[in-house]
Amino acid sequence: MNNSNDPESGPEIDRVIHEPSRLRIMAQLYVVESADFIFLMNQLGLTWGNLSSHMSKLEEAEYIEVQKEFLGKKPHTILKLTLKGREAFMKYRNAIEKVLKDIPS
Repeated sequence: MNNSNDPESGPEIDRVIHEPSRLRIMAQLYVVESADFIFLMNQLGLTWGNLSSHMSKLEEAEYIEVQKEFLGKKPHTILKLTLKGREAFMKYRNAIEKVLKDIPS
């Protein structure tokens, strides 16, 4: 880290992404580009309400785009990383790698 006396001097960690469930959502979307709500819920083991809450925070940060439509009479929700979200995820990944690299062996 830059200054061992100042714990805040390391790389900036994005608090929106840093929450474990949101990190997993972002990582999944980074790999698959877009996914439907039910797939993510099952893949990540989150409840409907939990995923919905995290989805709202990521959408508010403009990290994901949420598309809602109907297939027949059933609602269908698709989540997709935005360019801003993709860039934020890579910046977060680089910051975490820097933090881990700075830990003495």
